[in-house]
Amino acid sequence: MPLKELDFRKSGIDELADVAIIINRDVENIGARRLHTILEKLLEDISFSAPEKKGEKVIIDKEMVSKNLGDIVKGKDLSNFIL
Repeated sequence: MPLKELDFRKSGIDELADVAIIINRDVENIGARRLHTILEKLLEDISFSAPEKKGEKVIIDKEMVSKNLGDIVKGKDLSNFIL
């Protein structure tokens, strides 16, 4: 049984929106397509490790988003978000 569930908390959704706004402002405003790229980056490790997380629930909250995307927002690697 692979990963059971992704639980998006309001704080996580708000933080994802903030990250998308910041990167759209600082790189190029491509709207919702930016959010798609950010979600791919956020969920990359979870996607690859899902088979080992048998039946687990992963909570996507502000802390998780900040931990996984914080360096990107600080401008360390915005090149990954240019489409």
